[in-house]
Amino acid sequence: MSKFLDRMKETAKSDVKTIVLPEGEDQRTIDAAKKIVAEGIAKVIILGNPEQINVPGATVVDPATDERHEAYAQKFAELRARKGVTIEEARKQMNDATYFATMMVKMGDADGLVSGACHSTANTLRPALQIIKTAPGTKLVSAFFIMSTSTGFGEDGTLLFADCGLNIDPSAEELSEIALASADSWRAFMSDEPRVAMLSYSTMGSAGGATAEKVQEATKLAHEKNAELALDGDLQLDAALVPEVGKLKAPFSKVAGNANILVFPNLEAGNIGYKLVQRFSGADAYGPILQGIARPVNDLSRGCSADDIVGVVAITAVQAQMADNN
Repeated sequence: MSKFLDRMKETAKSDVKTIVLPEGEDQRTIDAAKKIVAEGIAKVIILGNPEQINVPGATVVDPATDERHEAYAQKFAELRARKGVTIEEARKQMNDATYFATMMVKMGDADGLVSGACHSTANTLRPALQIIKTAPGTKLVSAFFIMSTSTGFGEDGTLLFADCGLNIDPSAEELSEIALASADSWRAFMSDEPRVAMLSYSTMGSAGGATAEKVQEATKLAHEKNAELALDGDLQLDAALVPEVGKLKAPFSKVAGNANILVFPNLEAGNIGYKLVQRFSGADAYGPILQGIARPVNDLSRGCSADDIVGVVAITAVQAQMADNN
């Protein structure tokens, strides 16, 4: 087990939160729930058929028959009234497990939600944005992965990769917001200060092209928004992580060769990048973790394992603790 996950589990146990898992039809969810309960990481609510799901210590809820169905429908209709949602439509929507689970978080019956083992990111994010909405001051919802590797990079091999799961082709402005939000997320989970590398195929303007120029502009905007943050770019990956290369290619950079946060120029690069690290090196990838939602709602890769779900639940529980303390 990674040191990062050890830390998340121990923190989660210090103030146990209730996490809802809407995908009770997936065996990985059931296996994960058993481990979560056994380790005392969180209180677990599983949505599904109580006659078919047996996880001692967890609560199993059937959205269609639960006594809160009507109250949730009424509240959802109220929240979506400007979009023309009727009470009849709201009642039907509450039969959808992900919408019902999101309402549980909205109404305070759960502290966080983890889904996506057998549903798309859109299926998880859409109800979150409709019901829970974004956190105050948030300009952009984005996603990151915590990568726990056997290397010496980052903090004891742990790095944050963003955005690897949500924004397809962020603008320079959006890229700067992803970088700043990722730095805040890093501070919430890790012990050392964030050092953000804005990645490109270029280092400090060594190559031209629209993507490199976008990353350079994003770096400028991020500096204007937070001049104190250790953030630099554009940086090639080796210049961001390898001290010798960083000194050679960017000798005056405070980040080069020592980054712990990697911000990718687009989703294509980020998604390919995290999967390469995960599959080639056997790294643990926890996420995609969403940042910018008012309450913790997190997605899963559809290729996730039961242990991956356990890890994301632990992270979500810690996010819930932080949300309660803010």
